[in-house]
Amino acid sequence: MIKVITYGTFDLLHYGHLQLLKRAKALGDYLIVGITADSFDLNRGKINVQQSLMERIEAVKSAQIADEIIVEEYEGQKIDDIRKYDIDIFTVGSDWTGHFDYLKEYCQVVYLERTEGISSTELRAEHQELRVGIVGEPSVLVKFERESHYVNGITIPCFYTSIESDAVRRLSEKCLQVPSYEELLEKSDAVFIASKPQEHYSHIKQALLLHKHVLTLTPITIKLQQYHELLTLAKENNCILMDALKTAYSTAYTRLLLLAKSGKIGQIVSVDAVCTNLDDLQNRNLNDMWNSICGWGPTAMLPIFQTLGTNFTSVRIYSHIIDESLLFDSFTKIDFSFPTAVASLKVGKGVKSEGELIISGTQGYIYVPAPWWKTDYFEIRYENPLDNQRFFYQLEGEGFRYEQLSFLKAIKKGVSIANINPQVSEAIVNIIESYFNGQNVIQI
Repeated sequence: MIKVITYGTFDLLHYGHLQLLKRAKALGDYLIVGITADSFDLNRGKINVQQSLMERIEAVKSAQIADEIIVEEYEGQKIDDIRKYDIDIFTVGSDWTGHFDYLKEYCQVVYLERTEGISSTELRAEHQELRVGIVGEPSVLVKFERESHYVNGITIPCFYTSIESDAVRRLSEKCLQVPSYEELLEKSDAVFIASKPQEHYSHIKQALLLHKHVLTLTPITIKLQQYHELLTLAKENNCILMDALKTAYSTAYTRLLLLAKSGKIGQIVSVDAVCTNLDDLQNRNLNDMWNSICGWGPTAMLPIFQTLGTNFTSVRIYSHIIDESLLFDSFTKIDFSFPTAVASLKVGKGVKSEGELIISGTQGYIYVPAPWWKTDYFEIRYENPLDNQRFFYQLEGEGFRYEQLSFLKAIKKGVSIANINPQVSEAIVNIIESYFNGQNVIQI
């Protein structure tokens, strides 16, 4: 018996896939099809997959061409599979010609010509063309536009900003700069909002009233009543309103949360998160900047609320405010008490500290080195160092592409992707509002 193996994502299974599978089957007597896991695709930068692993497995199974279906989960698995299943022929499409020649040491390698004119990439783009207008801080918009090229189905038709900077010139070379937010909404199906937090409510409401989907930097608003109003408006108009907090969408961070809540370190008793950077606060216009608690606070609060929940029993905010009229803090520390745990965060744009995340449990702790918010590596550490575990997941680019993909999928499904659930968003807004109202705030 001649055994053949092939691999692929098989997203949106189409005629080209079926022809490739049939020709692979014709090479031998028994065909094994390896379908890449969601996490493996993310790790190698393929983030525009529209269907879940189970949907893709069912599609290949229903074609009734494969004799056996397996899941590809890690780099180097092909060699392991060839040995394990005693494979005679490895085959893939001709667009990979030469890439898998190293497998010739283990079996015959055959590159099959692909069906012309058909690809999952093109199908995804055709089915999911979303025009996303972008508004706000130019340096953020530049990164968002650049990352959008890695997500099929998203285009950036235009941008609007009231801030002058070199980034505006760079961005205007990529897409149209419009003179008003109203014109941006006219040219867009959805918006990405990176304006100052105080402007979020107005920008979001205008978009939702025109039935535009919204992806906005966290916090969504700085007032709880406004947050609830916008959630209701989004639901009434069948629109997606979603947090844009890059960390929440990274593979490593998601895996970290699952391990923390699975009991790998026992009961969680403490979470400590630090996010700081040094801005030139003396020579920049503070009116154009996010303060520390808005700029870094949501990121630092994320692992606290996602591991311990949002039912904290007390909160104390310590803040060094350098401009009373703007309530601009160069540094803020927040201490939380929960029924069975405590947490603290430190954020600052004028103070520098080690930007690490530590989640402490009764059996061990999770350590994420600086800068933890760009999570691609973390460790689980125990009393016995021999039991320690290390985890690495590739983070592509700035991370915007992951939240863009989730936004696109949410619009397609008609329901928000719960990387950040409404309870967490609400808790973040609640703390931000407390800061601006001076509740539980001690100036230092």
